[in-house]
Amino acid sequence: MSKRTAKRRQGGFNAEHYEEEKVRALFPGTNWSPDDNEPMRDQRYIKNVKPRSEGQARLMDAIDGHNLVMAMGPAGTGKTYLAVSKAVEALESGQVGRIVLSRPAVEAGEHIGFLPGALEEKLAPYLRPLYDALADRLSPKRLKALMAEGLIEIAPIAYMRGRTLNNAYIVVDEAQNCTYGQLKMLLTRLGWNSTMVVTGDPAQTDLLPEMSGLKDICERLETVDDIAVVRLEAKDIVRHPLVASMLDVL
Repeated sequence: MSKRTAKRRQGGFNAEHYEEEKVRALFPGTNWSPDDNEPMRDQRYIKNVKPRSEGQARLMDAIDGHNLVMAMGPAGTGKTYLAVSKAVEALESGQVGRIVLSRPAVEAGEHIGFLPGALEEKLAPYLRPLYDALADRLSPKRLKALMAEGLIEIAPIAYMRGRTLNNAYIVVDEAQNCTYGQLKMLLTRLGWNSTMVVTGDPAQTDLLPEMSGLKDICERLETVDDIAVVRLEAKDIVRHPLVASMLDVL
């Protein structure tokens, strides 16, 4: 008789211990129950997005009613998330044929040197926030399939010149790190049946203040009809409440 069999016979079968091990909390550390009316936030992807402040409601309405929207505001106001969410909705409903996401590859005050790998691998650390927003709106399998088919394209700003983006939804993130010339080039990429949303926070530019062109561009475009410039405020921040408190004094 083996030692394992002998030990099993010696210990016997403990039904109570078996049930305790078999039945575990679905989400340990939380009080969430399937019987609750409000679903738990921790899930793979979100299907419907609703505004959580007046500023976010204005931004969503502006995106629905304009082909070019400039969204400015402090960190945590949901600018990027709402823009990507609207882009996913437009693609899934057939309003556009593809999504183009662009972001400047500017380091936040810390030089990490040259990155190994192909172009996509070099840009991955800079574009991580866009991937996170997409993963929150699409299932992993669906996101992977759309990117493999080229229906979701993440393009560096340096390679946008000369393109005409027709039947597309374009999101330009972290635009405060773009110069005036770069933003002018990006804005003129807009083609037929396309929507472009430019997001950024002029107060958190990683360029020299005189080099960032977002504030100047927005002030000039406010006088143009059919272009929406939405300015979000600290009261629209949906991150930890301390974020709004810190931005008031920093």
